[in-house]
Amino acid sequence: MRLNADLVSSVVKPQATTEHYELFRAYVDTRHFDGGMADMSVLDFAAMIDETVVDTRLVEYRFARHHERGGELVGCVLIDLLVDGLSLIYSFFDPSLAHQSLGTFMILDSISRCKRLKLPYLYLGYLVKDSRKMAYKSRFLPQERLSSTGWNLITRS
Repeated sequence: MRLNADLVSSVVKPQATTEHYELFRAYVDTRHFDGGMADMSVLDFAAMIDETVVDTRLVEYRFARHHERGGELVGCVLIDLLVDGLSLIYSFFDPSLAHQSLGTFMILDSISRCKRLKLPYLYLGYLVKDSRKMAYKSRFLPQERLSSTGWNLITRS
C-alpha cells in the first residue's frame, strides 16, 4: 500500500474510453499475449465494460496531481457491487510498473473498499490452482473456496 501511496482511485460508471482500451491493450500484449483475451477488439473490450445487467463500476487508479505523471491512468478494475460484497471481474494495469505490484495493490484496495462499505465479502473469482496466471488468488487469506463438498474456509496455504 505504501508503494502506491501516490495513486488515487476513483469509482466511475462502466463506460469504456480510448484511454482504458490503450491501457488494457498494453497490459494484455505484455502479460497475457497468449491468453484468451489477446484477440479482443476495441468493440469486444467496450462490450465487456459497457454492457452489464447488474450494478457494475470501474475503479480507475491514477497518479496523484503532485506526481510527475500526475493524472495518468495506470490501472483499472471492473467490479460488480453485490448485496454482500464486491466481485472483481477483471483488472489491468500499466505493465511498465510491474515493480509496484499493481495487481496486488488493487486487491488490497478492494478489501479496504469492502471494509469501508461494510461489505463482508470480496469475490476474487475462480481459483485454478495449476494455472500460473490465476494462482495469485491463493495468497489472499482467509478465504472460502467452493468444492464438491460445499464452501470450505481456508486460513493458510
